[in-house]
Amino acid sequence: MPPRTVTTARQRRLGTELRKMREAAGYNAREAAALLGIDHTKISQVETARFGVSADRVRTLASAYKCRDQAYVDALVAMAADRTKGWWEEYRGVLHPGFLDVAELEHHSTYLHTYQIAHVPGIAQTEAYAHAVFKFGAPHRMSKRETEARVEHRVQRVKILDRDSSFEYKALVHEAALRMRFGGRDVTRAQLEHLLELTDRTNFTLRVVPFEADGFAGAGQAVLYAGGPVPQLDTVHLDSMLGPVFLDTEEHLEVYRNMFSKMEKRSLGIRSSRDFVRNVIREL
Repeated sequence: MPPRTVTTARQRRLGTELRKMREAAGYNAREAAALLGIDHTKISQVETARFGVSADRVRTLASAYKCRDQAYVDALVAMAADRTKGWWEEYRGVLHPGFLDVAELEHHSTYLHTYQIAHVPGIAQTEAYAHAVFKFGAPHRMSKRETEARVEHRVQRVKILDRDSSFEYKALVHEAALRMRFGGRDVTRAQLEHLLELTDRTNFTLRVVPFEADGFAGAGQAVLYAGGPVPQLDTVHLDSMLGPVFLDTEEHLEVYRNMFSKMEKRSLGIRSSRDFVRNVIREL
Protein backbone atom coordinates (compact mmCIF):
# COMPACT_ATOMS: atom_id res chain seq x y z
CA MET A 1 0.00 0.00 0.00
CA PRO A 2 1.56 3.35 -1.04
CA PRO A 3 1.91 6.12 1.55
CA ARG A 4 -0.84 8.71 1.74
CA THR A 5 -0.19 11.93 -0.10
CA VAL A 6 -3.02 13.71 1.73
CA THR A 7 -4.12 13.06 5.30
CA THR A 8 -7.30 14.17 7.01
CA ALA A 9 -7.58 15.57 10.51
CA ARG A 10 -9.44 12.41 11.55
CA GLN A 11 -6.64 10.17 10.27
CA ARG A 12 -4.04 12.28 12.03
CA ARG A 13 -6.08 12.14 15.23
CA LEU A 14 -6.08 8.35 15.18
CA GLY A 15 -2.29 8.36 14.78
CA THR A 16 -1.94 10.86 17.61
CA GLU A 17 -4.05 8.73 19.94
CA LEU A 18 -1.93 5.66 19.16
CA ARG A 19 1.18 7.67 19.98
CA LYS A 20 -0.36 8.82 23.27
CA MET A 21 -1.21 5.22 24.10
CA ARG A 22 2.35 4.11 23.38
CA GLU A 23 3.87 6.90 25.44
CA ALA A 24 1.50 6.19 28.34
CA ALA A 25 2.82 2.62 28.29
CA GLY A 26 6.38 3.96 28.57
CA TYR A 27 7.65 2.71 25.21
CA ASN A 28 9.61 4.57 22.58
CA ALA A 29 9.02 3.72 18.91
CA ARG A 30 11.88 1.22 18.74
CA GLU A 31 10.77 -0.59 21.88
CA ALA A 32 7.19 -0.78 20.64
CA ALA A 33 8.33 -2.11 17.26
CA ALA A 34 10.51 -4.77 18.92
CA LEU A 35 7.55 -5.81 21.07
CA LEU A 36 5.43 -6.27 17.94
CA GLY A 37 8.17 -7.74 15.79
CA ILE A 38 8.00 -5.02 13.13
CA ASP A 39 10.32 -2.32 11.81
CA HIS A 40 10.32 0.78 14.01
CA THR A 41 9.63 3.02 11.00
CA LYS A 42 6.17 1.48 10.72
CA ILE A 43 5.28 2.77 14.17
CA SER A 44 6.14 6.36 13.24
CA GLN A 45 4.44 6.04 9.86
CA VAL A 46 1.20 4.94 11.49
CA GLU A 47 1.39 7.59 14.21
CA THR A 48 1.88 10.35 11.65
CA ALA A 49 -0.95 8.92 9.49
CA ARG A 50 1.46 8.46 6.59
CA PHE A 51 0.12 4.93 6.38
CA GLY A 52 -3.27 3.63 7.42
CA VAL A 53 -3.79 1.13 10.20
CA SER A 54 -6.30 -1.71 10.35
CA ALA A 55 -8.79 -2.26 13.14
CA ASP A 56 -7.01 -5.51 14.03
CA ARG A 57 -3.67 -3.73 14.28
CA VAL A 58 -5.21 -1.12 16.61
CA ARG A 59 -6.38 -3.90 18.92
CA THR A 60 -2.92 -5.49 18.75
CA LEU A 61 -1.28 -2.20 19.67
CA ALA A 62 -3.73 -1.59 22.52
CA SER A 63 -3.03 -5.05 23.88
CA ALA A 64 0.74 -4.59 23.63
CA TYR A 65 0.46 -1.21 25.36
CA LYS A 66 -1.77 -2.76 28.06
CA CYS A 67 -4.53 -0.17 27.58
CA ARG A 68 -7.43 -1.26 29.81
CA ASP A 69 -9.92 1.41 28.75
CA GLN A 70 -12.09 -0.78 26.53
CA ALA A 71 -14.49 1.98 25.47
CA TYR A 72 -11.55 4.09 24.32
CA VAL A 73 -9.97 1.16 22.45
CA ASP A 74 -13.29 0.30 20.79
CA ALA A 75 -13.65 3.92 19.65
CA LEU A 76 -10.17 3.86 18.09
CA VAL A 77 -10.94 0.53 16.42
CA ALA A 78 -14.09 2.07 14.93
CA MET A 79 -12.05 5.01 13.62
CA ALA A 80 -9.59 2.64 11.95
CA ALA A 81 -12.38 0.54 10.43
CA ASP A 82 -14.36 3.51 9.12
CA ARG A 83 -14.04 4.12 5.39
CA THR A 84 -16.76 6.72 5.08
CA LYS A 85 -16.70 8.82 1.93
CA GLY A 86 -19.02 11.58 3.01
CA TRP A 87 -20.70 14.29 0.99
CA TRP A 88 -17.78 16.63 1.71
CA GLU A 89 -15.44 14.53 -0.48
CA GLU A 90 -16.93 16.04 -3.62
CA TYR A 91 -15.15 19.26 -2.66
CA ARG A 92 -11.69 17.71 -2.31
CA GLY A 93 -9.29 19.52 -4.61
CA VAL A 94 -11.68 22.47 -4.79
CA LEU A 95 -11.69 23.73 -1.20
CA HIS A 96 -8.97 23.93 1.41
CA PRO A 97 -8.78 20.53 3.17
CA GLY A 98 -9.63 22.22 6.46
CA PHE A 99 -13.21 22.82 5.30
CA LEU A 100 -13.58 19.10 4.64
CA ASP A 101 -12.02 18.24 8.00
CA VAL A 102 -14.63 20.35 9.80
CA ALA A 103 -17.50 18.64 7.98
CA GLU A 104 -16.03 15.22 8.77
CA LEU A 105 -15.57 16.20 12.41
CA GLU A 106 -19.21 17.24 12.62
CA HIS A 107 -20.35 14.05 10.89
CA HIS A 108 -18.65 11.81 13.45
CA SER A 109 -19.49 13.90 16.52
CA THR A 110 -21.92 12.74 19.19
CA TYR A 111 -22.90 16.33 19.98
CA LEU A 112 -21.83 19.83 18.94
CA HIS A 113 -21.55 22.94 21.09
CA THR A 114 -20.54 26.23 19.51
CA TYR A 115 -19.85 29.74 20.73
CA GLN A 116 -20.02 32.53 18.13
CA ILE A 117 -19.02 36.16 18.57
CA ALA A 118 -19.23 37.70 15.09
CA HIS A 119 -21.30 35.35 12.90
CA VAL A 120 -24.35 33.17 13.02
CA PRO A 121 -23.13 29.53 13.35
CA GLY A 122 -21.96 28.05 10.05
CA ILE A 123 -24.56 25.30 9.86
CA ALA A 124 -27.30 27.88 10.42
CA GLN A 125 -26.23 30.29 7.68
CA THR A 126 -28.39 31.01 4.66
CA GLU A 127 -26.84 31.04 1.22
CA ALA A 128 -27.01 34.84 0.93
CA TYR A 129 -25.53 35.39 4.39
CA ALA A 130 -22.69 32.91 3.74
CA HIS A 131 -21.94 34.70 0.46
CA ALA A 132 -21.66 37.99 2.33
CA VAL A 133 -19.42 36.52 5.04
CA PHE A 134 -16.99 35.01 2.52
CA LYS A 135 -17.01 38.12 0.35
CA PHE A 136 -16.08 40.26 3.33
CA GLY A 137 -13.38 37.89 4.55
CA ALA A 138 -11.49 37.39 1.28
CA PRO A 139 -12.97 39.53 -1.50
CA HIS A 140 -9.98 39.43 -3.88
CA ARG A 141 -8.29 36.10 -3.24
CA MET A 142 -11.13 33.75 -4.20
CA SER A 143 -12.38 32.84 -7.63
CA LYS A 144 -16.09 32.73 -8.31
CA ARG A 145 -15.94 28.92 -8.36
CA GLU A 146 -14.24 28.76 -4.97
CA THR A 147 -16.71 31.21 -3.48
CA GLU A 148 -19.65 29.20 -4.78
CA ALA A 149 -18.09 25.96 -3.51
CA ARG A 150 -17.53 27.44 -0.06
CA VAL A 151 -21.14 28.57 0.14
CA GLU A 152 -22.49 25.23 -1.13
CA HIS A 153 -20.33 23.35 1.35
CA ARG A 154 -21.35 25.56 4.26
CA VAL A 155 -25.07 25.33 3.52
CA GLN A 156 -24.88 21.54 3.21
CA ARG A 157 -23.47 21.25 6.72
CA VAL A 158 -26.98 21.71 8.11
CA LYS A 159 -27.54 18.03 7.20
CA ILE A 160 -26.03 17.18 10.57
CA LEU A 161 -29.33 18.19 12.16
CA ASP A 162 -31.16 15.45 10.27
CA ARG A 163 -29.71 12.86 12.62
CA ASP A 164 -31.87 11.32 15.34
CA SER A 165 -33.20 13.45 18.17
CA SER A 166 -30.52 12.23 20.60
CA PHE A 167 -27.96 14.35 18.72
CA GLU A 168 -27.63 17.81 20.29
CA TYR A 169 -26.49 21.02 18.62
CA LYS A 170 -26.21 23.85 21.12
CA ALA A 171 -25.31 27.35 19.94
CA LEU A 172 -24.31 30.23 22.20
CA VAL A 173 -24.49 33.30 19.98
CA HIS A 174 -23.33 36.71 21.14
CA GLU A 175 -25.60 39.69 20.54
CA ALA A 176 -22.87 41.19 18.35
CA ALA A 177 -23.28 38.33 15.86
CA LEU A 178 -27.02 38.95 15.65
CA ARG A 179 -26.58 42.66 14.96
CA MET A 180 -23.77 42.42 12.37
CA ARG A 181 -25.43 43.18 9.03
CA PHE A 182 -23.57 40.93 6.62
CA GLY A 183 -25.16 41.46 3.21
CA GLY A 184 -27.31 44.34 4.41
CA ARG A 185 -30.62 44.68 6.22
CA ASP A 186 -32.69 42.25 4.11
CA VAL A 187 -30.09 39.47 4.15
CA THR A 188 -29.66 39.86 7.90
CA ARG A 189 -33.40 39.76 8.50
CA ALA A 190 -33.79 36.59 6.42
CA GLN A 191 -30.84 35.05 8.24
CA LEU A 192 -32.29 35.71 11.69
CA GLU A 193 -35.69 34.39 10.61
CA HIS A 194 -33.96 31.20 9.40
CA LEU A 195 -32.16 30.93 12.73
CA LEU A 196 -35.51 31.08 14.52
CA GLU A 197 -36.90 28.37 12.24
CA LEU A 198 -34.02 26.08 13.21
CA THR A 199 -34.95 26.44 16.88
CA ASP A 200 -38.16 24.55 16.09
CA ARG A 201 -36.01 21.44 15.73
CA THR A 202 -35.77 19.40 18.91
CA ASN A 203 -32.01 18.96 18.54
CA PHE A 204 -31.09 22.62 17.92
CA THR A 205 -30.78 24.93 20.93
CA LEU A 206 -30.04 28.65 20.70
CA ARG A 207 -28.91 30.72 23.67
CA VAL A 208 -28.12 34.41 23.21
CA VAL A 209 -25.29 36.07 25.13
CA PRO A 210 -26.34 39.74 25.43
CA PHE A 211 -24.04 42.73 25.67
CA GLU A 212 -25.01 43.01 29.34
CA ALA A 213 -23.46 39.60 30.07
CA ASP A 214 -20.26 41.14 31.47
CA GLY A 215 -17.86 40.37 28.64
CA PHE A 216 -17.01 37.03 27.09
CA ALA A 217 -14.39 34.33 27.49
CA GLY A 218 -11.56 33.63 25.11
CA ALA A 219 -10.07 35.92 22.48
CA GLY A 220 -13.28 36.40 20.54
CA GLN A 221 -12.78 33.55 18.08
CA ALA A 222 -15.52 31.17 16.98
CA VAL A 223 -15.37 27.92 18.95
CA LEU A 224 -16.84 24.53 18.06
CA TYR A 225 -16.68 21.78 20.67
CA ALA A 226 -17.32 18.37 19.11
CA GLY A 227 -18.13 15.48 21.39
CA GLY A 228 -16.46 12.19 20.56
CA PRO A 229 -17.65 8.64 21.26
CA VAL A 230 -15.63 8.87 24.50
CA PRO A 231 -14.52 12.10 26.22
CA GLN A 232 -10.85 11.47 25.34
CA LEU A 233 -11.81 11.86 21.67
CA ASP A 234 -13.55 15.22 22.02
CA THR A 235 -12.17 17.93 19.73
CA VAL A 236 -12.13 21.73 19.79
CA HIS A 237 -12.21 23.54 16.46
CA LEU A 238 -11.16 27.19 16.32
CA ASP A 239 -11.68 29.39 13.28
CA SER A 240 -8.55 31.04 11.94
CA MET A 241 -7.73 33.28 8.99
CA LEU A 242 -5.19 30.62 7.97
CA GLY A 243 -7.58 27.70 8.28
CA PRO A 244 -9.09 25.62 11.06
CA VAL A 245 -7.18 24.81 14.23
CA PHE A 246 -7.97 21.54 16.03
CA LEU A 247 -7.15 21.04 19.71
CA ASP A 248 -7.40 17.69 21.47
CA THR A 249 -5.15 17.60 24.54
CA GLU A 250 -6.99 17.05 27.82
CA GLU A 251 -5.74 20.43 29.05
CA HIS A 252 -7.24 22.23 26.04
CA LEU A 253 -10.48 20.27 26.20
CA GLU A 254 -10.93 21.14 29.88
CA VAL A 255 -10.30 24.83 29.21
CA TYR A 256 -13.00 24.97 26.55
CA ARG A 257 -15.47 22.85 28.52
CA ASN A 258 -15.15 25.38 31.33
CA MET A 259 -15.37 28.33 28.96
CA PHE A 260 -18.55 27.02 27.39
CA SER A 261 -20.06 26.40 30.82
CA LYS A 262 -19.27 29.95 31.95
CA MET A 263 -20.77 31.50 28.84
CA GLU A 264 -23.88 29.33 29.05
CA LYS A 265 -24.45 30.68 32.57
CA ARG A 266 -24.20 34.23 31.16
CA SER A 267 -26.64 33.52 28.34
CA LEU A 268 -30.39 34.04 28.20
CA GLY A 269 -32.80 31.14 28.55
CA ILE A 270 -34.14 29.35 25.48
CA ARG A 271 -37.47 31.20 25.31
CA SER A 272 -35.88 34.55 26.15
CA SER A 273 -33.28 33.98 23.44
CA ARG A 274 -35.97 33.42 20.82
CA ASP A 275 -37.73 36.61 21.95
CA PHE A 276 -34.42 38.46 21.81
CA VAL A 277 -33.86 37.44 18.18
CA ARG A 278 -37.42 38.53 17.31
CA ASN A 279 -36.71 41.93 18.83
CA VAL A 280 -33.53 42.31 16.80
CA ILE A 281 -35.52 41.48 13.64
CA ARG A 282 -38.12 44.12 14.49
CA GLU A 283 -35.35 46.68 14.99
CA LEU A 284 -33.86 46.10 11.53
